[in-house]
Amino acid sequence: MDNIPEDAEMSDWGKLGRKLKEVREYLNLSQQYVSDRTGIPRSAVSDIERGERKVDSLELKKLAGLYRKPVGYFLDEEGASSAGDHAIAALMRNLTSLTEENRKAVQAFAEFLAMDKASGGNRS
Repeated sequence: MDNIPEDAEMSDWGKLGRKLKEVREYLNLSQQYVSDRTGIPRSAVSDIERGERKVDSLELKKLAGLYRKPVGYFLDEEGASSAGDHAIAALMRNLTSLTEENRKAVQAFAEFLAMDKASGGNRS
């Protein structure tokens, strides 16, 4: 097990761990499920989430892949980018595998949402 990071690093590792935990819980995944899917021991997942263990780049890549987020999402400093920035990037990645007809449908829906917002629509 890695040594506990120094105070300055501790906050960075803690932030990373907190973000990983928040996404895991949002996806309603257990630490054991994450362990089974990534090969990272469950105890290590727990330690990472508490900021008590450093996560190496390969582990972070595995976690990001499982959580369907870019690695950069977890590394961004607070305020460096918004969730919307990452949502747009994810949308762009997904659009590439769609047919031209489906891309047009997505575009039409986006235009509908923009018009709805401009007219004061508030659908939930």
